Amino acid sequence: MSIGHTLLGLLESGPRHGYDLKRAFDERFGHDRPLHYGQVYSTMARLLKNGLVEVEGIEPGSGPERKRYAITDAGLTDVETWLAQPEKPEPYLQTTLYTKVVLALLTGRSALELLDTQRAEHLRLMRELTRRKSSGDLADQLICDHALFHLEADLRWLELTAARLDQLATEVRK
Repeated sequence: MSIGHTLLGLLESGPRHGYDLKRAFDERFGHDRPLHYGQVYSTMARLLKNGLVEVEGIEPGSGPERKRYAITDAGLTDVETWLAQPEKPEPYLQTTLYTKVVLALLTGRSALELLDTQRAEHLRLMRELTRRKSSGDLADQLICDHALFHLEADLRWLELTAARLDQLATEVRK
C-alpha cells in the first residue's frame, strides 16, 4: 500500500493534523498494521518537499506545534493518477513454500509432512479470519474475504502439490 497516496486521499476531505491523519488511516486501513507516528510525519515531510501538500496552519499544542496539512493541486493530480492505475497482479511464481517443498524432497525430508503442516496453518488462519469477518463491519468483511480467497487458492495448490509429490520428487532429483 502506498502510505503517501493514502494520506493524500484522506486529505481530500479537508486539512488535517498528522495525529488526525494517523487516526483516520488506522480506522480505515490499519486494523492489522497501524501506522507509527514517525511514519506519518516522515511521509508528510516528503509530501511537503515534493509539493503535494502544504502547511495550511500551525497551532500551538501541549507539546510541539501542530501543523495542519492540506493537499495541493499537484497532490490531487497525483492521487487521481494513482487511483486510475491498476495494481500489478502478484503471480507468486517463486514462493518460499515451493522452495521448501523442493528442498525437503532434495534432502530426504517429508515434503508431505511439510504440506500437511502448512495446510493446518492455512486452515487455522482461515478460521480466525472467518470469526473476524462475522463480527466485523463491511470494510473488515471485505478485507477478510480478500485474504480468505487467497488462502483458498493456496489450499488448492497444496492439494495439487501433494497429489504430484512423487512426480515432482522424480524431476527434482534428476
